[in-house]
Amino acid sequence: MKKVWFKSLTALVTIAMLSLLLAACSGGDSSQGSTGSSGNSGEEKVKLKVYAQHFDDDTSKPFDYAVEELKKEMPHVEIVLDPAVQDGYQKLKTYAATGNMPDIFETDWVTLQTFAKSKNVLLLDEFEETTAFKNKLNPGVEGRLIAPDGHIYAFPFTGIEFQILYYNKEIFEEAGIEVPIKTVDQLAEAAKKLKEKGYVPLSIFAKEKWIPTALYQGFVTREEAMGYGKLDEAGVTELPESFITAAHQLRTLQEAGLFDVNATNTNYDQASSLFYTGKAAMFVNGQWEIYSSQEKLGDKVDWMYWPAKDEETYEKTKYAVNGSPSPGGFAVSQSTKDPELTVKVASFLAQKAAEYKYAQLGSPIVSVKVDKEITAEIPPMMQRIADEILPNATDYAVALNNVSIKNVLDDNTQSMLIDGFSTEQFIKNLNSVLAKENK
Repeated sequence: MKKVWFKSLTALVTIAMLSLLLAACSGGDSSQGSTGSSGNSGEEKVKLKVYAQHFDDDTSKPFDYAVEELKKEMPHVEIVLDPAVQDGYQKLKTYAATGNMPDIFETDWVTLQTFAKSKNVLLLDEFEETTAFKNKLNPGVEGRLIAPDGHIYAFPFTGIEFQILYYNKEIFEEAGIEVPIKTVDQLAEAAKKLKEKGYVPLSIFAKEKWIPTALYQGFVTREEAMGYGKLDEAGVTELPESFITAAHQLRTLQEAGLFDVNATNTNYDQASSLFYTGKAAMFVNGQWEIYSSQEKLGDKVDWMYWPAKDEETYEKTKYAVNGSPSPGGFAVSQSTKDPELTVKVASFLAQKAAEYKYAQLGSPIVSVKVDKEITAEIPPMMQRIADEILPNATDYAVALNNVSIKNVLDDNTQSMLIDGFSTEQFIKNLNSVLAKENK
């Protein structure tokens, strides 16, 4: 900071008198920050811009709760919400490219890797707040906080999340479809029956590339429990057989009409609306979708495990979870004006969002220990998660860290949902990037 030197005692006296006059006019409190008066706290008012998901109850309510709790703990901090767009973090990347980063932003591991290289995310390793957060982690979720490179880039509020298949029980009964569906062939037959009845068999918001990628990994995990982590291994210069099998399965399902013809131009609101209004029989999303689906469909909705190539494989691999402990959550911009304060706020928001999810939604999948009792009635689908998956999980998929491979995977799994894109083209494109990155 530049220092200002006064050349005369007269100037000093004048400044002092003006300061006293201003204090008197403001009722005796002369403390003012760059963004407004601090009130009675004696601290400068600080505005922090936060880019966060805020589009449904599962995203908005935990965030709003955390902000209200922050007002009690740090009344001098004002949160200015910039609601995240469901665009695979493209808007956030535009902010980074134009030097307009928010102070705090919610994002995933792939984006964090990009921002680490471009110096758009603050490294959190050495902050006292980070040490305190680490000490509060629930067992087994260290990978949500500590990145594969050993650094910490964001404060997570969820534990290890995963993707599942949701279905409308009434529609299945009407179409004469038995559950559980255990094989890919059974799912293809179900798709044909549902189309004949006039339903979209499976609604998917494939305009966002991550969800077809997650869908594909669901089938991969029936053959390879590591999931996409396998593609990070040195020497894997061609798509493994397990991935080729899953690619053929995805093509079989596409040809059976499992997906809506507009799937790759459909966003979350459109896809979920198809499911909620009974126009689609199935929906793919993370376990966080339980709350919205339960609210909209009540006891008509349930979830199923990922099908496999045969029933024996299904039984053997049903508890291989289509989710990985990749880093993500609330990160801090390198350009924030007060790093110590902003890091403290980011950590607080993450912890309080976890507190809301656990205590008021009854979700056991949170990042940190919560010392409050569950007050919510736990939805039956979440109770199934707690009773079946969490205690029986045999493996969790391993996060894919190579951004180049991830980008090609995203593009090509999205393309697999439309006519005219072959399994052979999918394999060729993946082999090309694997040969380049893992040689």
